[in-house]
Amino acid sequence: MKRFLQLIGFVSVFFLGLLALNYYIFHVLGNLFVLPQNGDFYLLVVSMSILYPVAAILELSLSNRFSGFFYTLASSWVGVAFFLLWGIIIYQLLSVFFKIPSMVAGAIIVTITILVSGYSIFNAFKINVKESDVIIPGLNKEIRVVQLSDVHLGPIRNSSYLENVVSKCNQLNPDVLFITGDLFDGSSRINENIITALNKFESPVFFTPGNHDYFQGLNEVFNAISLTKIQLLRNKVVQWAGLQIVGVDYSYRSGHLKKTLESLKIDSDKPTVLLYHLPDDFVVAKDAGVDLQLSGHTHDGQFFPFNLLVRLRFPYLGGFYQLGSSSLHVSPGTGTWGPPMRWGSRCEITLLNLKNDN
Repeated sequence: MKRFLQLIGFVSVFFLGLLALNYYIFHVLGNLFVLPQNGDFYLLVVSMSILYPVAAILELSLSNRFSGFFYTLASSWVGVAFFLLWGIIIYQLLSVFFKIPSMVAGAIIVTITILVSGYSIFNAFKINVKESDVIIPGLNKEIRVVQLSDVHLGPIRNSSYLENVVSKCNQLNPDVLFITGDLFDGSSRINENIITALNKFESPVFFTPGNHDYFQGLNEVFNAISLTKIQLLRNKVVQWAGLQIVGVDYSYRSGHLKKTLESLKIDSDKPTVLLYHLPDDFVVAKDAGVDLQLSGHTHDGQFFPFNLLVRLRFPYLGGFYQLGSSSLHVSPGTGTWGPPMRWGSRCEITLLNLKNDN
């Protein structure tokens, strides 16, 4: 009940934002195409604004094929609406300096939005594999690591998508696989097919939760994980193949990572990998003796221009960062959240070859 009430609160606020967004884009487009803004206009604005909130509530309540399809359409419209918004803003800026016929401007905005949205959806369902070498001092042998993050399993990234991810991971023949949070989306119930697919990983798997795993409900997530071979790491240190693996729970509380690492028995002389969903406190991790921090959360901005906004909060937006001999890798995410779109980013499975410095 608590989760349902939280969802109602979230979608209510989200609806108000969508109402303002849809009113603005339809108002401007209506003026450009010289369309009457009568009762039908306001009905269209309200209908398109309520699409996602209704879909979110239906999906959480039903979690079937119909609700999943409806949710995907509604989420896609949110992305399309934002692309229309940026197109309108660019047009309005250009119109200060150039006179552009309104009908022509409207046609250009709609056409470009369709093309960009189509490409973004197509790009969001491509899974790219990126391979990199990482030097970790004191490592006894080379270790092939696969990092997944932000898969967001739910109505959009369902069991068929997961099957594809698992197949690609197994083909890489890693020694170990790390999932750095947001395995689940939190927008629907976890079905048996998801659990079946998770059991098809052929290498050991370690997982630490992210914020959307909390949205899903930790009990539901942990119950599902307990039916798989995945090892859950929550503020815990484990030794594996000469590697010290540290998993720290997601939290936005200031000083959380520092306090948690100080409470754990970390041997700074051993090669150490930290799994932590947020790409924060890299200096803290380095000072604690972490050689490699693996994070996610940012989705590399997912689609332009949100990457510019996300970077303001997370300077470590995506890719590799170095402090001395310590490395941070921020995954762009293996799935997507919200609109199933990627523009200027990609869904990624990361293969990391951990090597000694000799």
